[in-house]
Amino acid sequence: MLLIFPSILNLLDKWTEAARLLGIKYTNLTGDVLLSSAMVSYLGAFTVDYRVECQREWHKLCNEKNIPCSKDFTLSNTLGNQVLIRSWQIAGLPVDVFSTDNGIIVSNSRRWPLMIDPQGQANKWVKNMNKANKLSIIKLSDSNYVRTLENAIQFGTPVLLENVGEELDAILEPVLLKQTFKQQGVEYMKLGENTVEYSSDFRFYITTGLRNPHYLPEVAVKVCLLNFMITPLGLEDQLLGIVAAKEKPELEEKKNQLILESAANNKQLKEIENKILEVLSSSEGNILEDETAIKVLSSSKILSEEISEKQKIASVTENEIDETRMGYRPVAEHSSILFFCISDLANIDPMYQYSLTWFINLYLQSIAHSAPSDDLEIRIANILDHFTMRVYYNVCRSLFEKDKLLFSLLLTVGIMQGKGQVDDLVWRFLLTGGIALENPYPNPAPEWLSDKSWSEVVRASQLPCLEGLFEHVQENIAQWKQIYDSGHPQDEELPGKWRTVVGMERMVVLRCFRPDKLVLAVQQFIVDKMSRTYIEPPTFDLAESYSDSYCCSPLIFVLSPGSDPTAGLLKFADDLGMGGSKTQVISLGQGQGPVAEQLIRAALTDGTWVVLQNCHLATSWMPTLEKICEEVITPENTHTSFRLWLTSQPSDKFPVSVLQNGVKMTNEPPKGLRANLLRSYLSDPISDPAFFSSSAKQDIWQKLLFGLCFFHALVQERRTFGPLGWNIPYEFNESDLRISIRQIQMFLDEYEEVPLEALTYLTGECNYGGRVTDDKDRRLLMSLLSIFYSWELIEQDQYCNLYDFYVDYIRNLPITAEPEVFGLHSNANITKDNQETNQLLDGVLLTLPRQTSGGAKSPQEIVDELAGGMLAKLPPDFDIEMVTNKYPLLYEESMNTVLRQELIRFNRY
Repeated sequence: MLLIFPSILNLLDKWTEAARLLGIKYTNLTGDVLLSSAMVSYLGAFTVDYRVECQREWHKLCNEKNIPCSKDFTLSNTLGNQVLIRSWQIAGLPVDVFSTDNGIIVSNSRRWPLMIDPQGQANKWVKNMNKANKLSIIKLSDSNYVRTLENAIQFGTPVLLENVGEELDAILEPVLLKQTFKQQGVEYMKLGENTVEYSSDFRFYITTGLRNPHYLPEVAVKVCLLNFMITPLGLEDQLLGIVAAKEKPELEEKKNQLILESAANNKQLKEIENKILEVLSSSEGNILEDETAIKVLSSSKILSEEISEKQKIASVTENEIDETRMGYRPVAEHSSILFFCISDLANIDPMYQYSLTWFINLYLQSIAHSAPSDDLEIRIANILDHFTMRVYYNVCRSLFEKDKLLFSLLLTVGIMQGKGQVDDLVWRFLLTGGIALENPYPNPAPEWLSDKSWSEVVRASQLPCLEGLFEHVQENIAQWKQIYDSGHPQDEELPGKWRTVVGMERMVVLRCFRPDKLVLAVQQFIVDKMSRTYIEPPTFDLAESYSDSYCCSPLIFVLSPGSDPTAGLLKFADDLGMGGSKTQVISLGQGQGPVAEQLIRAALTDGTWVVLQNCHLATSWMPTLEKICEEVITPENTHTSFRLWLTSQPSDKFPVSVLQNGVKMTNEPPKGLRANLLRSYLSDPISDPAFFSSSAKQDIWQKLLFGLCFFHALVQERRTFGPLGWNIPYEFNESDLRISIRQIQMFLDEYEEVPLEALTYLTGECNYGGRVTDDKDRRLLMSLLSIFYSWELIEQDQYCNLYDFYVDYIRNLPITAEPEVFGLHSNANITKDNQETNQLLDGVLLTLPRQTSGGAKSPQEIVDELAGGMLAKLPPDFDIEMVTNKYPLLYEESMNTVLRQELIRFNRY
């Protein structure tokens, strides 16, 4: 009894303090619940930044209106249950505040949640959370999904509707609106033609894999829209757990065990508190005389002390584990940055979509295959280098040539931003050139410096790192003109104090004076910050792509105009013993869907290949393809040798889940003369040693072969010069080169003398010339070919039979060829380079958020300022009354009427 009494006093002291805090909380309840209700009702669909901004503004408004609310209001403090939140996190909910708020919104909203979930986080969480509750998983494409839904409503079990689009089936409306009615005291719901009993335990969850769906108001008001896209903090924690589990498995296992024990202990403490409160509230009279109450309090005290001791020990152990675990945080932070660089690519092209599962598999491979080391810093550096390279290579093979440098720049800048090495104002200026407002300073050299360039120089001077630039330009016109006139301004030293400007700031200066050389400056910037590897994209390698796939992942060729990978694919199939009847090819179109489905089902068991061409032409069949890939092509049903090959031009109708889980490849001519030549020598048939050395006339064969490959690269690269290259841009492709190569081989072996005229005619007039429709272009083509198909070339003594010699020689050529190589004047580069610069900067802008970060003006301020500047430049409205008096509306002068009408329209618009 004496032991219990002090503990009761302690408990009473704690209750007194708790009562005081509860009183404060009770006072603030009005505002806290108001803010919480607003967040649950309105903010679910928005990003973390916008939620925080709205919450801050609403909190400020509550204070202005004298509505009591907590100073440090958060949704989890008001509506969250820490024990429940920990159980969610164990079930797979990311640990960041944004995801926790999502969980609270799901559990508190009156409407069923529709979760925007491109990375599958919500799917995973819902499945784990309801594993023990007989969760039913359905899709709108399932034939029996309504029957499954009816059973779940009747028996009160949860249902997860996956992968919905932007429209929902009308039959779901009663479920979404919870349209129930009572009959004889029992609650019912009408679903289609059937009436089923409604259980209050029924739960309904909806997820979509779309990145940025646009739901119409009639859909949005029926559900609770939730943005479940993963946040950097949530992804970092996951990646940290993965790398720690691989590097220190015993620590990560212990950490997970402690989390489970801590959750169980907190739950037990909560039950003890509830039990004590129940005893005290039900006890009558003097509690010291109530033997049952004393026993309960005594046992609760002992149990509580035991749990508290366990928690203290666990807390110390957990801190020790976290310290060791945190050593790997640089890996998680760096890898998280890479993922968000990749996810932003979908804004450029709908085919550039990658799943978190794919990313994590790549991450695991890098941890396993990177060079080991006992030194933690060296080990981390090895993982980061290996993983960054793997990400670059894997993503590059699925990008079009125009976007490969863009991706390298995004990677470089993303990594630098993670280290705090990028000034956002400088980065934004580099991409946009600033906001075009009135320039009060006259152009000091209008004869060579355009007004646009001068305006950018003046605006660049407002950047902290470039203050005084425009004054220096005004005072040193001759020195800056040398930069402007230089053939290689990206390599020149800037005048005066600006010679020390490097990196992004130097590129800003170059953008102002010579934007046509910005692409070359970007390449050098990437080399300086990363390495040369990141501006030399890997050549197309079908064998490597195949090795990265498995039987259940489709291989997707993303087509560009003129590209046809079928010939190379069939050759590759022959090399692997899958040629002939083992590879079925079908071009999709009207009525071909069922045929393709039959071929796939047969190939699944036979272990053969199926090639579905032109998926973009069969958009109506794409949902069926998605269902086949998800439900039919499963590990237990599929032969390990089976492969599904798909070809498609970029299309927003292509199934996202197939894109994310497949191995994507592009097969278009590489960018640059050197890359094009290298691609030819590393591709079939030249890469085949037997073919390379097959001709009886090796000296002539090697010369003509290299000449033809150079010609092939030349005619393709001339397209980048626009009308200066070709009057009409022709889609020369690999088949032209391949047939021309085989003709050279055949003619050299079959004829004693080299039939140069015949070869010239077949290659120039038939194979390549067959695509040319303009007579001037045909004349140019034959003129270019005559340089390589010539007796001067054949009669030269120098040649080599070694394949590696040619490959090494090509690798050592300059990355960027001068226009003289193509037979063009050096100024021909200006238009082409300007176009490439604009394409690069516009592409990067598509990947950036629409808002700028701290220190910059808000979007509204920028728009207001820009609109004010434009209005100031507009001339005043015409005086209609004066014009009417001067040019009266007369029957004889119809033009006066027209003039007045035009002036009215001008004033209006």
